[in-house]
Amino acid sequence: MTLRRSLLAISMLSLASLTGCNNGAVPGAGADTTTAAVSGGQGDDNQGEDEGNVEHVLLISIDGMHQNDLDLYVANHPSSTLAKLTHSGSVYANASASNPSDSDPGGTALMTGGNPKSTGIFYDVEYSHKVDEAGAPCTPGQPATGGDVVYDSPDDALANVNDFIDPTSGAFPAFDENGSIFGGLLPTDPAAIMDLKFDPETSLNPGTFPVDPATCQPITPWDYLGDNTIYQVIHDAGLRTAWSDKHEVYASFNGPGSNGRSIDDLFAPEIDSQAVMPNGKPYLEDDDWAHINAATKQYDGYKVQAILNEIDGLDHSGKTHVGTPAIFGMNFQTVSVAEKIRSTPTTLIGPDANGDYMTSPPETGGYQRVNGQLVPGPVLSSALDFVDAQLGRFVSEIHKRGLAGSTAIIVTAKHGQSPQDPAELVTVQDGPIVDAINAAWAQTNPSNPSLIVAGTNDDLWQSYLSDNSQAACDFVKNYLLTHTAKGFDVNKNSVVVQSSGLAQVFAGADAAAFFGVPVDNGHYPDVFGKVQEGIVYAKPKKLAEHGGMNTGDLHVLMVVSGPGVPVRVVSTPVTTTQVAPTILALLGLDPDALRAVRIEGTQVLPGLGGRHR
Repeated sequence: MTLRRSLLAISMLSLASLTGCNNGAVPGAGADTTTAAVSGGQGDDNQGEDEGNVEHVLLISIDGMHQNDLDLYVANHPSSTLAKLTHSGSVYANASASNPSDSDPGGTALMTGGNPKSTGIFYDVEYSHKVDEAGAPCTPGQPATGGDVVYDSPDDALANVNDFIDPTSGAFPAFDENGSIFGGLLPTDPAAIMDLKFDPETSLNPGTFPVDPATCQPITPWDYLGDNTIYQVIHDAGLRTAWSDKHEVYASFNGPGSNGRSIDDLFAPEIDSQAVMPNGKPYLEDDDWAHINAATKQYDGYKVQAILNEIDGLDHSGKTHVGTPAIFGMNFQTVSVAEKIRSTPTTLIGPDANGDYMTSPPETGGYQRVNGQLVPGPVLSSALDFVDAQLGRFVSEIHKRGLAGSTAIIVTAKHGQSPQDPAELVTVQDGPIVDAINAAWAQTNPSNPSLIVAGTNDDLWQSYLSDNSQAACDFVKNYLLTHTAKGFDVNKNSVVVQSSGLAQVFAGADAAAFFGVPVDNGHYPDVFGKVQEGIVYAKPKKLAEHGGMNTGDLHVLMVVSGPGVPVRVVSTPVTTTQVAPTILALLGLDPDALRAVRIEGTQVLPGLGGRHR
């Protein structure tokens, strides 16, 4: 039974006030306060927008955005949409992303209310001792032999499309994942991507999925997930659901047992595909959408259009009237890309008289110091302005459609990024470290020369071992902590780091305890490490990365604005897992319908209602 609940309001200020809120910086940061936002100059814009129950929740993840980014942006842009949102709702100034803080499990945390201990999702590219490798021999019922769990762009049905500029230089996955729009050819009209539709039967390649040793059948990304999701709860309540993201494999958010169908409208053009300008010509930089910031804005723009169409009551393509979803939203990639890339163009210029485009000159990515203060550099500043402008379009369209009195907006981030200060950056290639550990192990274990068999190291350390006994795990831990590693500072000067760049290492039983799972769980990294501040395991091309547990990785923004939402700044620590039960509470559904909420005790965000109501 669905129960419609009214939220206890400290203030009944809602989205209807956004058009007139012109205050500056976030008030009262660091303390619980109740404030009154300034409203005025609304004219007749809000006729018919009387506040009532929340019928729609728009969830926005600005991947990479920190709370201090929000504070500084609002202070310097008092008339921005972000400023107006902060002054018409609740700002959770001490919000933490999931740990690990990668896009997944970060996205899964938002959708389930769970951490890896219950979701079983530890990273987007991980390994499990409880599955068999895709394509490996399998006999039903035999013990698992272990295998990669890579729910990422390699799962696309069309994962290898030749480089359109130079086919000899390699391949990209298709923009449309399964070739349903462009058929593996040059997308001469990339805007046609709006017609992309997810099909759980054809959009992904099950031949890349990990295999269930009990049945020898591939495990779909939604069935690998250990917890149900908000999409299942909302869909089962008879309400419409939608989501837009960077990989179609994030169909995992449909949840287990859903057959990939609890998200009514999933729109996820592949970000790792080759970036193509609006006229169908590849960017001269010849890279994917995530490595040219001008292209990332174009890419995010397609998802923005999907949201605008959905606000208007259409499907993401804008062609079919279906009604505005109860839950919908998207992730922005533009800020994350701007934080990571050393130099990139920010702007696509054109078209000229011949219909051609060009990019602006490259500018510096990441953060920089100005008069001693760490501030966004030109690329990141442009990215933040871009995102704020798109949020403004959403708010404007919500008002235009008379939905302000029934729509809540949640703005947060799947993850942050670290380091923010480029002076702290040291890039270290992890390959030589892994090779050295395996070589040292092989000296006394010649029958098993490859101890580390998998692991993704961004700004954290994760190792999965062929021998995951405590002794083997301790061997890796001790090696990591007693050996130096070579790296490069931000100016690409050679440096040496102690303890392989790690500040803390959890091995075997300690790793299991860190994640709160049994030792024989089989899914968690056998060796898990926190890096020293500034360490990124990569070639010296990046300025930052995410996935780890330093402050820059975890401290993300969290703003909720809508009918009945208190207007205040909350300093109480919260986590992004609390978004999922909050969405259900806002929609009048039971947060306890989520398995992760019941298992982990995940609370609704403070001030937005209790778990048992």
